[in-house]
Amino acid sequence: MTDPSEASTAHEDIKQPERPGLLQVLGPGLITGASDDDPSGIAAYSQAGAQFGYDLGWTLLFSWPLMCAIQEISARIGRVTGRGLAGNLKRYFPRWILYVLVFLLVVANVINLGADLGAMGAALKLLVPGDQLLYAAGFGVVSLLLEVFVRYSRYASVLKWLTLSLFAYFGVAALSHVPWGTVGLHLVVPQISFKADYLTVVVAVLGTTISPYLFFWQASEEVEDLREHIGEKPLERDPNRAKAEFGRIRWDTYIGMGLSNIVALAIMISAGATLNVHGVTNIQTSADAAKALQPIAGPFAFFIFGLGIIGTGMLAIPVLAGSAAYAVGEAFGFHVGLARKLNRAKAFYGVIAVATLVGVGLNYTPIDPVKALFWSAVVNGVVAVPVMAMLLLLGGRKTVMGQFTLPAHLKAMGWIATAVMAVAAFGMFATWGH
Repeated sequence: MTDPSEASTAHEDIKQPERPGLLQVLGPGLITGASDDDPSGIAAYSQAGAQFGYDLGWTLLFSWPLMCAIQEISARIGRVTGRGLAGNLKRYFPRWILYVLVFLLVVANVINLGADLGAMGAALKLLVPGDQLLYAAGFGVVSLLLEVFVRYSRYASVLKWLTLSLFAYFGVAALSHVPWGTVGLHLVVPQISFKADYLTVVVAVLGTTISPYLFFWQASEEVEDLREHIGEKPLERDPNRAKAEFGRIRWDTYIGMGLSNIVALAIMISAGATLNVHGVTNIQTSADAAKALQPIAGPFAFFIFGLGIIGTGMLAIPVLAGSAAYAVGEAFGFHVGLARKLNRAKAFYGVIAVATLVGVGLNYTPIDPVKALFWSAVVNGVVAVPVMAMLLLLGGRKTVMGQFTLPAHLKAMGWIATAVMAVAAFGMFATWGH
């Protein structure tokens, strides 16, 4: 890992501090990682802990370096080329492949949006009696207005601060009387089973932690950061900044993905220490997990768990809608970017609005949100593997990356991550119906 002091050596811009502080280093990677712990993810981690106690904690240690590799590759491509993933895929792969992948990405994102908004509405209803559907719609509208009308630099700061909501789950773990010795043993000596129910949850955890929308979002946010800083250019046109930017990207990504997985582990451990030991082994939604916690862990743990669902949801909704809009916009040649004003990117913001409002609307239909999330996981599993493979092919081409093709160690980890996700996708279909 690059020494953080290296990240300042190439910065000449007077707007940049000589030694960037933590908030300057942390950006797209932090927001991307934190958005991975959305209400749907919380449900998956809660189910893993409720059903198997501490047996699946190893999956989060295992997936962390794989997440870091694929997200760093995504960020590098965005920073070097000055284009998002869809824009690069459009230039170097057949259009029909791009259109199919973007369509599937949008479908999965909208389903996930709807499920997350429903979970946020259910969580608020647990804390403040009221209409769950009205709450869900309110969250969707507020998120949409912020994303469309607040300047990107300010909105990015809001998203950074929203990552603090993740710390609620450390509080829940602290209140859950966790046998840390047992947890540590299960982390380093995994209790692996090849039974269908165990493999199904393993696949769900991997599919939750490594999702295509995260690739598109982080690459596009690197491009947004370029636009926000006057005088900065893609690294292909400003190679002197490469050492500093790659160092920043690496720290940002490793810390962001690390926080994501530590929080996921805290959720899993909390569910194991409370729900599993009391025989509660079936959790369908994050709100179900919060409700089940109340009589076992107490009202305070229940309260902060519920607040965490809302906070992480407010972080995830714009990422899901935004990544869909970046993908669609770049695929069809729209002006894209949250840094652009509404009248300069009407189609881009239109996609954000449609995705968010359709997500809201799904909560007013008879569609079962749990079944919808299952299909979202299926679609993500189908999309992730080819997208990851194409990212690695892009990152290895000099015609795309110039002198900044992927280093061998990063390329190797990327292909390992791709192989793991291919096995996970196969496992998902093999365990179908279990």
